[in-house]
Amino acid sequence: MNQAGTPVFDPVRIGIVSISDRASSGVYADQGLPALRDWLTRALKNPIEFEARLIADEQALISATLIELVDAGCALVLTTGGTGPARRDVTPEATLAVAHKEMPGFGEQMRQISLRFVPTAILSRQVAVIRDQALIINLPGQPKSIQETLEGLRGADGQSVVAGIFAAVPYCIDLIGGPYLETEAQVCKAFRPKSALRPTT
Repeated sequence: MNQAGTPVFDPVRIGIVSISDRASSGVYADQGLPALRDWLTRALKNPIEFEARLIADEQALISATLIELVDAGCALVLTTGGTGPARRDVTPEATLAVAHKEMPGFGEQMRQISLRFVPTAILSRQVAVIRDQALIINLPGQPKSIQETLEGLRGADGQSVVAGIFAAVPYCIDLIGGPYLETEAQVCKAFRPKSALRPTT
């Protein structure tokens, strides 16, 4: 709280990376970056500085971009695209190549969410890793799937049926020394142990 009693939220720098040969070469308009920007803006109360990149499916380029964004101070880097089994899908390999720690639970949960919609979700290879003080997460390529995996699934009554992965992101970033992220509960309610909660008054 500031002196006027208004909540003050930590600023956060977030890297968003859309990985697509065709979108990066102008064959069609990229949908990944707008989807990521829109969802994060709705989900977080924090002031966000985005570092956006649209790049081709080249493993060395992807790895270099991830390193660049972490070195630039991004506490969170989200990628979209390039996680399937096709020959040009190399995002997981590029991500693992820059990892200091793997966080397999994120990929496991994303596949569990997507399997509720399509059996081919088992073909997705999304990974999440920590590099220095940043969390890097590979997301699916479609805007609808991006929202579902981040936000989770709700029933007709509005109650959570399956937790989205973003519920665990703020506490993970706490643990690696990043800014304190506050979420909009109606979009995605973050979970923290009571000992990790900041007082709101």
